[in-house]
Amino acid sequence: MTHGSTTGSDTTGTEATGRSGYADVNGLHMYYELHGRGTPLVLLHGGMLTIDLNFAGLIPTLARTHLVIGVELQGHGRTADIERAITPAALAGDVVALLDHLGIDRAHVLGHSMGAAVALELAVNHPTRVRSIIPVSGSVRPDGMHGDLMDPAKFATSTRMPTPQDFADFRDAYQRLSPHPEHFDEFLGTLSSSNADLKGWSDEQLAGITAPTLLIIGDHDFVTIEHGALMKELIPGSHLAVLPNTTHMNATKRVDLLLPMLAEFLDEEA
Repeated sequence: MTHGSTTGSDTTGTEATGRSGYADVNGLHMYYELHGRGTPLVLLHGGMLTIDLNFAGLIPTLARTHLVIGVELQGHGRTADIERAITPAALAGDVVALLDHLGIDRAHVLGHSMGAAVALELAVNHPTRVRSIIPVSGSVRPDGMHGDLMDPAKFATSTRMPTPQDFADFRDAYQRLSPHPEHFDEFLGTLSSSNADLKGWSDEQLAGITAPTLLIIGDHDFVTIEHGALMKELIPGSHLAVLPNTTHMNATKRVDLLLPMLAEFLDEEA
């Protein structure tokens, strides 16, 4: 099912979950959801996550003032994987194609982790398509990651890592939603190797970002606070918020802190 209207009636018959569909873009049969109405705001989840796992606490409030477009990226949620490397450039191309499918020229983009990399890629290489970007728990250099993420010996003991419950949630969502539920372990390995190859962007590319930018990280994130400060320095006019007592996996769940911050930023950039 696809539909090209951003304001059409609920096509799923379940008003509480908004309108949903699939867009055939770049070889993907990509799932998306539409909630609310207003200025478009795209939500891009992190690796192994889904729209609901990442953004369930934010969508109801954001949808009061925006057309919220939740996307499930290649291999995630209801969107099947294809024979293509999962890179920020490829995923950004999919988001642009989805905006074309929906007849949307420009949108705000909020992305978490892998989704933050896609938001940054959009701002660097598709600047005319973004109104603003909100990278949450993102980085622009491999060396922006905390040492615990670089040392496999620390994975089991680091309090920055996903918890056993997080991994159980990943597996449950994948097996419940994926068109290929038996591929969970294989896909987790594929995604881990692709994340290891993230090269980031040059100082010159980041200096060329013209979209208003709100950088958000947790104070106990995968990304270091020092790297947050570097990103703020490299991206002209950007703002940085550090959420207290917040891990990588919890960054988008701090709705008490995020919603007022997002309302102010998005209102300024409407």
